[in-house]
Amino acid sequence: MSFLSKIFNKGPKPIIAHSHEGNLATLKAQKAGPASPGVVKKPDVFYVTASVELGNTTTKCIVTATNLNTSECYLLNKTVKMTRDIRPPKPTEEVFGKTVWGIELSKEAVADLIKDTVLESLRKCHVDKDEDLDFVVRSTGVTAGFATAEEAGQLVIALADGCLNADIPPRKMSPAMSSSQLPERLQKYTLLDNVMFDGAVVSVIPPQGKETVANEMEGELVTAGIKLGAKWTDVDYRNPCVSLDFGSTLAGRIVNDNEPYANTVGNFLGLAGVVSDAIARGSGEIDMKNGAALDLYSDKALKKANTKKAQANADEAHELINICKVPMDVNRFGTVPLDPVAADNAGTTLIGCDVGVNGDKLGELTKLGEKFYKEDGLGTLLSTMDYVSAKIVTRLLDVAFEEDVITPGSALGVTGRAGITGKKPELILEAVQDRFDQVVFVEDGLALGSAIMARCMNSMGTQKSPIGGRQGDRCILGKRMKMQGSKYA
Repeated sequence: MSFLSKIFNKGPKPIIAHSHEGNLATLKAQKAGPASPGVVKKPDVFYVTASVELGNTTTKCIVTATNLNTSECYLLNKTVKMTRDIRPPKPTEEVFGKTVWGIELSKEAVADLIKDTVLESLRKCHVDKDEDLDFVVRSTGVTAGFATAEEAGQLVIALADGCLNADIPPRKMSPAMSSSQLPERLQKYTLLDNVMFDGAVVSVIPPQGKETVANEMEGELVTAGIKLGAKWTDVDYRNPCVSLDFGSTLAGRIVNDNEPYANTVGNFLGLAGVVSDAIARGSGEIDMKNGAALDLYSDKALKKANTKKAQANADEAHELINICKVPMDVNRFGTVPLDPVAADNAGTTLIGCDVGVNGDKLGELTKLGEKFYKEDGLGTLLSTMDYVSAKIVTRLLDVAFEEDVITPGSALGVTGRAGITGKKPELILEAVQDRFDQVVFVEDGLALGSAIMARCMNSMGTQKSPIGGRQGDRCILGKRMKMQGSKYA
């Protein structure tokens, strides 16, 4: 930090990839005309996807349109509902899991919520599910309330049922086998006839063998989503990279720089946003059972915070927070089901964040939040939560560097409500700037990951503006074709 920056207390400025809003009809019209009289410009083609996500705190349908020439992704609509408002399971319905806060879930209740959310989102952005919508990807951050990693699959099925109940055609939820199965306007953009989808998403393959952790797909999507979001910035967020998603629960990956596909050598899991939620509930200003930190946030109050006191409060809160490499003798850490032996066999280091043992000290965090609120007021309490999140990031990275799983030159990407709200980006960047040359914060990383997942499943890469591959390098299409033995290689 420069001398003048120190005088004016200005830290480094974080690079934040905000969602760029757009209207599908307007985007098509703007891109279709000639640049100037006498010049013929081929119209850009937009790939429209819906990301359907059931999280511990929020349930979302986010509709995006990606320009297949530039990889620029536009937000058409984001419809958000509170997961706590899902209807209770009926007496005849089986409860197959819970959110991290204990909200019971049945397959039918999840399907109903997803159906309503999807239809509302499509209606608001005037996207016709038959004519305009190209693909739907489902994901979930709710992994904490399941007994095993395999049981989380039941929730994914419930998400699919909700989409089907909304009359989404099944062909728009599974990859095409050849270019002829895609709409004519997309056929020239797909490479399905050259390379097949082999499970790699933006040039990263998941851990091989038995599933190692229940939030594996979430980590895959947020890593891909940060890569796509970074296209709106100057950050080259390609392999090697580290991703951190601070939703209610923690997800993310550590990726090396192998080619054509990088390996997942680390996986983050455990508790994230619920840490702030627990502290926020101590204020008494939000619901003690279902309240979230987002319910309490006030930019005006945050400006009045005593930051020195907030830092001290955060240190006290961290005495209850356990961050470490996951031990080999547990099947759940930070409430997330996992298999450490399978992870070790796959060469993946699991790094987790917990409060006590599987969240059993969240109540003590709430008591601390009550003390902080009474002694210091709302502004300092909000600042405390910012410092708590920033310190979780640094401790997670400390473990990763100690385990020597971060490849030199890696870029860092952060997404999720407990990582990009308030002053968290500034605090995180200031703490990690000596370790990473490139750091980017991305809105809606999980949803953007769904958008790029849909493209990968249909082999719709952008060779002139690659999202996969290594930093500074060109598109890896040729290497993929050679690896797969393509007749076009």
